[in-house]
Amino acid sequence: MAEANSVSRSTKLGPEEREAAIEALKNKELDILVVGGGIVGAGAALDAATRGLRVGIVEARDWSSGTSSRSSKLVHGGVRYLEQLNFRLVREALIERGLLLQRIAPHLVKPVRFLIPLKRRFIDRFYIGAGMVLYDLFSYTGGRPPGVPHHRHLTRGQVQRAIPSMAHDALIGGITYYDAQVDDARYGASVVRTASFYGAHAASRVRVEGFIKVGQRVVGVHAHDLQTGEKFDIRAKQVVNATGVWTDDTQAMVGERGQFKVRASKGIHLVVPRDRFQSSMGLLLRTEKSVLFVIPWGRHWLVGTTDTDWHLDKAHPAATAADIDYVLEHVNTVLNVPLTRDDVEGVYAGLRPLLAGESDQTSKLSREHLVAHSVPGLVVIAGGKWTTYRVMAKDAIDAAVSALDGKIAGSVTEDIALLGAEGYQAAWNKRSKIARKFGVHTVRIEHLLNRFGTLTDELLDLISSNPELAEPLPGADDYLAAEVVYAASHEGALHLEDVLARRTRISIEAWDRGVSAAPVAARLMAGVLGWDEARIEREVANYLRRVAAERASQEQPDDESADRIRLEAPDIAAEV
Repeated sequence: MAEANSVSRSTKLGPEEREAAIEALKNKELDILVVGGGIVGAGAALDAATRGLRVGIVEARDWSSGTSSRSSKLVHGGVRYLEQLNFRLVREALIERGLLLQRIAPHLVKPVRFLIPLKRRFIDRFYIGAGMVLYDLFSYTGGRPPGVPHHRHLTRGQVQRAIPSMAHDALIGGITYYDAQVDDARYGASVVRTASFYGAHAASRVRVEGFIKVGQRVVGVHAHDLQTGEKFDIRAKQVVNATGVWTDDTQAMVGERGQFKVRASKGIHLVVPRDRFQSSMGLLLRTEKSVLFVIPWGRHWLVGTTDTDWHLDKAHPAATAADIDYVLEHVNTVLNVPLTRDDVEGVYAGLRPLLAGESDQTSKLSREHLVAHSVPGLVVIAGGKWTTYRVMAKDAIDAAVSALDGKIAGSVTEDIALLGAEGYQAAWNKRSKIARKFGVHTVRIEHLLNRFGTLTDELLDLISSNPELAEPLPGADDYLAAEVVYAASHEGALHLEDVLARRTRISIEAWDRGVSAAPVAARLMAGVLGWDEARIEREVANYLRRVAAERASQEQPDDESADRIRLEAPDIAAEV
């Protein structure tokens, strides 16, 4: 890797930058204020900032702390949407998949191979095979190669050699195809940081508690800094509501009836060790309601998901014992050795923001998005899927820009790489040389490059100045102490949960859900954020209560019981 700061051009998103952003939000009238720091809100802030606009973005909790850190972690066209004949959505998503893989974030988005088991010898090969031909063709329609190989048909013997854990009577053959995967939380934080680099004023833990109106026009928001308790107003010519499953709640603050409704659908995923299931590829299985994925994830598998209505607390959706048993029951139909509850390392639940329609089943509601000027000065973006976040963001900013005076440039995010992407391939090719130079194993450099890209320079600088930061965290050997320090100093992490649940994925990957790592990580953060002993103890205690509440909620039989137990652990943002 090049000398320090010669490859990357990062600006920090640390505590000082947050203070500066809040000062700017208080004292400047913005062109665009984005409310909501999930993937769509982050994308909207980046889109607006790269058009040369004065932009702010606020998030009530941590970046991507809602739906955008709890997805299936797939960047995909959506095979099941082919069956629904939603060709436009599939094509759009596949074009975006290629763009993310090859241009915008090659360090974060990686190809992943899946098998679709076939059970009917001729019908399935023809029917599913025809769908995969369309899938491949759509991926070429964006004016660039798709970035992944095309699908292939496999015999039963080929499948069994590739996936020894498959039950012999579970299939007569298979079709393999490629999609892509991503650490959704890391990606979201990277988009916010890139938006900040281009001039957006970004502040997490800032809750919008009302809208400022002149007549019928929205001209800003009443904001509450949950870190300090300070309340202040933010003025903006246009406000973009990108709050996902909270869209209806945010719209209610305006005092106007929304033009469309968003319905929350709960999906849960299990994390199991890689050695519990012998396979060289992932799986896509059909269920009576939807599809079930088995997704390779480092030294783990992600298994999910469910698709059920959720009407309870949106910040902390809870997985139940019934949810977990449902996923295990369905995946076990194709395994030689069934998975049990004892095999489950981690569990997480997320909510999909679906556009409400006539159907009683959330699996049949729309994954497409809508943009509306619900009242003058306020743009609402709702619906959609993670993969098409950039298109959603573009559409939202297009709508906001249409109400601004003057000639404003169009979206350029198709050509804007995230911080860490430029030069990634060259750095990857030099990974062994980098490892020798810094005295660390090549596997560690590969890990860092696939999480930070060329910003790995900055982590290696930390390790050079303090070699102890090259040590792994207790109970989470994949992650280095330097990553915790960097999360607090450069990536906007303000609480221990931000690091263990989102900047790293220790909370779902470690057998103890991060209990061992918590005290060490809190002390590492303290050096950056200026915490005293009392604050360190409070952060650790808060995190342990979260883990205990999640574990207990996952033993409950129904949503209401699980929700009640999960809410016994207080939300960090509500403490101040």
